[in-house]
Amino acid sequence: MRLKAPLTMASMVALATAGFAQAETTLTIATVNNGDMIRMQGLAEDFTSKNPDIKLEWVTLEENVLRQRVTQDIAAKGGQFDVMTIGTYEVPIWGAQNWLVSLNDLPAEWDADDILPAIRGGLTIDGELYAAPFYGESSMVMYRRDLMEAAGLEMPDEPTWADIEKAAAAMNDKENEVYGICLRGKAGWGENMAFLTAMANSFGGRWFDEDWKAQFDSPEWKTTLDTYMNLMNNYGPPGASTNGFNENLSLFQQGKCGMWIDATVAASFVTNPEDSTVADKVGFALAADNGLGKRGNWLWAWSLGIPAGSDATEEAKKFIAWATSKEYTALVAASEGWANVPPGTRTSLYENPEYQKVPFAEMTLRSINSADPNEPTVDPVPYTGVQFVAIPEFAGIATQVGQEFSAALAGQQSVDEALAKAQALTTDEMEAAGY
Repeated sequence: MRLKAPLTMASMVALATAGFAQAETTLTIATVNNGDMIRMQGLAEDFTSKNPDIKLEWVTLEENVLRQRVTQDIAAKGGQFDVMTIGTYEVPIWGAQNWLVSLNDLPAEWDADDILPAIRGGLTIDGELYAAPFYGESSMVMYRRDLMEAAGLEMPDEPTWADIEKAAAAMNDKENEVYGICLRGKAGWGENMAFLTAMANSFGGRWFDEDWKAQFDSPEWKTTLDTYMNLMNNYGPPGASTNGFNENLSLFQQGKCGMWIDATVAASFVTNPEDSTVADKVGFALAADNGLGKRGNWLWAWSLGIPAGSDATEEAKKFIAWATSKEYTALVAASEGWANVPPGTRTSLYENPEYQKVPFAEMTLRSINSADPNEPTVDPVPYTGVQFVAIPEFAGIATQVGQEFSAALAGQQSVDEALAKAQALTTDEMEAAGY
């Protein structure tokens, strides 16, 4: 029989160290490659220093790829991620399927009641909050004040589409690579279709009538797409069918867009002198309308949720509470200024005198408050959602429709052909789904 050697001090330290190593939890976080999320990663040491037993592993993806990856993982209960960056479209659908962990038990100091009602409502199902908003947004007009002044024009705070076309024509200078307007053309239900669905709302267009019949054969959608093509073909940049949010942001920051209608969250990037050559020349206005009572702006939040398959839900809640807290907002303000804090989520931010000095703060809040997900269009519809339809089938259908519209923008087919294909494929998919 062999006697065991007595434990030495060194061996006890080694065992203790091994125990601590085993206690460390790694959170795998899937996020989108937008500026605010990149900034969060840079500030994450504030979280890990306070939680040394939690390690963060980031999976940062382009928007369309992120959506595909997290949807596949959560539907298959793959367990790849502990925290997912998801949008206002996914949260109610996945929450109703019990695919997400409720966040109703976040600490009281996190202050759920401070979340803007429009944003919180989109993330809540039957009283359960299923995701915490990292930033909220609508969409608005960002334009070059210097170019408008040179053209002898003034942008109204509440422009019509006629105002937009007039401004685009006046600022257009293709010989010098300044384009009157930059809009999303890249195919994707959250890319070109987010813009075009919101735009269609202002023209009286609907995805479906009250009987769930597709409406792409309506005159309202024809007018919407004709107006969009006219703007892009006459006053837009070349290769626009491959431009999404990040591509247009880069163009605007380089001084190549007279006007850009897109997410309100972009305001902090286009006015940041470190990144934008036109930072001191940007004005803001509400998204355009057509005199029918609805503006062409959307409502969205990029939020953090926990998939039910995670085996680190308590640690994930700690991270989410940190990343979406008032303290995180103050951390960003201290390191990068109030203009760069995540916008659109908390009432207290818009009541803060320091934030009220930010030039786009008021227009962002007005834009968010002017979007109504419960009555998004001029005529009644059976769905909720402003730039999307809150049904599981929407993402797949709208991705296909977006490809048809992008192909039309690229000159590969006519507007009428694109609309006819959109009508046919939407009808087929909805019938197959049992609507």
